[in-house]
Amino acid sequence: MISQVSLKKIKKSNKVYPDNLKNIYNPPEDLFVDGEILPSDNNAIAIVGTRRASYYGMEQCEKLSYDLAIRGITIVSGMARGIDSAAHRGALKAQGRTIAVLGSGHDHIYPPENKKLYDEIVKSGAVVSEYEPNTPPFKANFPRRNRIISGMSKGVVVIEAPRKSGAMITADFALEQGREVFALPGNITSIRSSGTNALIKEGAKLVEGISDILEELKNVIDIKEIDKASSGICRPGDPDMRGLDSDEKMIFGILNDKSKSIDEISRIANLPVYKASKALLKLELKRLIKGLPGENFVRI
Repeated sequence: MISQVSLKKIKKSNKVYPDNLKNIYNPPEDLFVDGEILPSDNNAIAIVGTRRASYYGMEQCEKLSYDLAIRGITIVSGMARGIDSAAHRGALKAQGRTIAVLGSGHDHIYPPENKKLYDEIVKSGAVVSEYEPNTPPFKANFPRRNRIISGMSKGVVVIEAPRKSGAMITADFALEQGREVFALPGNITSIRSSGTNALIKEGAKLVEGISDILEELKNVIDIKEIDKASSGICRPGDPDMRGLDSDEKMIFGILNDKSKSIDEISRIANLPVYKASKALLKLELKRLIKGLPGENFVRI
């Protein structure tokens, strides 16, 4: 049972109530929150998927979540088994922020084996629910809570989901709420990927890395907040991001091990070519990226 001292009830009229969520149809009048919701959590992306995920899905989910969280983007998910848990873990490994939305009250952590994950999330974000603390995890609660997952986010990424699944319900809510929907392509013979591949055919943005997400959301994600949240983050094995200016951080986040041209980088970063070129040169001198023939660039 969760300590009632740590649990807060936040009304929709409260300034702490998430701005993204206030603007959807039928937002919860009250949110029960364990942990803290910060203004920077408006820069949030939801990552959802099947409970019966493959190794590929779990690996890609955790990597995507890590790469977003290390740049100051809050990861929102449902703390379910499989993809949801991997999304939270990726954010936690990046020492970033993550928010879990329950389909039960806080006294009924579901699944029960995620009690440790719950405790870790509370230290690095929040666990929220619209349900009173003593509400059991009734099956009917989960489709309803999915509107909160999408509602708290700027966009929703679906990783491995059958056509009939909670993740697909979240994607439907996202479309109704005017959010962007992204999908990681999967094996065409796997039922786990039937929903995600269908989303791509229907117009969802195909995701191969975080640059696909940042490009699509560049007009709604607050880059200044990302810079502020990610400044000073440096862990063993990670590139040292300290001392980079906002243009360098943006461009470094766009690049990966797949080469991109200076024109493509300029377009994704929404920067003039001369500014992108200047930032690329500084990143090269710091040995964070490598220039290739034809004015193409990759991360080292």
